[in-house]
Amino acid sequence: MYNAFFQLVQRPFEISPDPSLFYATPQHQEALAGLYYGIKAAKGFMVLTGEVGTGKTLVIRCLQELLDKNRVAYAYVFNPRLSSQQFLSYVAEDLGLSPHPTTKSDLLIGLSRLLIERHRRGLMTMLVVEEAQHLTPILLEEIRLLTNLETARGKLLQILLVGQPELEARLDSPTLRQLKHRVALWFRLHVLSEIETSDYVRCRLKLAGGKRGGIFTAAALERVYCYSQGTPRLINTLCDNAMMSAFALRNERVTPELIEDAASDLGLNRVNGNGHSAAAEARWAAGEQTDEQEVASFAAVLEDREPETHGYPQLDSPENKESK
Repeated sequence: MYNAFFQLVQRPFEISPDPSLFYATPQHQEALAGLYYGIKAAKGFMVLTGEVGTGKTLVIRCLQELLDKNRVAYAYVFNPRLSSQQFLSYVAEDLGLSPHPTTKSDLLIGLSRLLIERHRRGLMTMLVVEEAQHLTPILLEEIRLLTNLETARGKLLQILLVGQPELEARLDSPTLRQLKHRVALWFRLHVLSEIETSDYVRCRLKLAGGKRGGIFTAAALERVYCYSQGTPRLINTLCDNAMMSAFALRNERVTPELIEDAASDLGLNRVNGNGHSAAAEARWAAGEQTDEQEVASFAAVLEDREPETHGYPQLDSPENKESK
């Protein structure tokens, strides 16, 4: 609607997780690179948690792009409210198991053979489960048993659970301690700081094709943070509504008043924040010491990204092979 008016090639604040608009804060960079490292190193079991709207799904979309480019097959479960049989059937079908078994024992045998065959051909296989806080104890135990599929050198199936902080509480249950002990890497996403919020808005505008700065005034960006408290999904909703209002008024700049109006329409209450991000609390390893050289190598990869766009690098591109 307002793209031509603001000289953009796409809408910068869509709610849907678009990797082309990925704003790589240090914590999001660490999560993406760390998960990719965990898959390539066959760590087996990883967890990504964060509050609603902090960018978990966008990180997964970026990860899936990397997996596609590196011939890593993956099953993506977006609704885990399934029975044990349904869950295994879904995973088997998503991984392309054919013919499709009907009994649980045949499903497990078929999955095992498929994973062994892919491993023999030097291929990796991934299982991603979103909204994992809704997994029942029975399904979590089923996932734990899937981690037993391994060779002497690593896991045959790489598993990633993605969910809200309630997932952490669930994994803390004494009955699931065996599963938690198998978590090799755990990343936590947090809301953005006030500075990161302003950078996020500017970056998304630039990635959307914006060639002129200053669409949002400094005061407007302050209001965006006050109402969103650094939650990316709320930032997107606020900014999108404010830009539509600016377009309707033929105003080339988004002012604090437009942010106030958008927040009022969305039913958001203004609260004061301390402007600090807990991004530094994101963890690398869980249950084991981090290999500092491996972390340093991934930090070096991240530094190769284009600083002007905050994009993520093509981790396995020919240009990067020599540096790796």
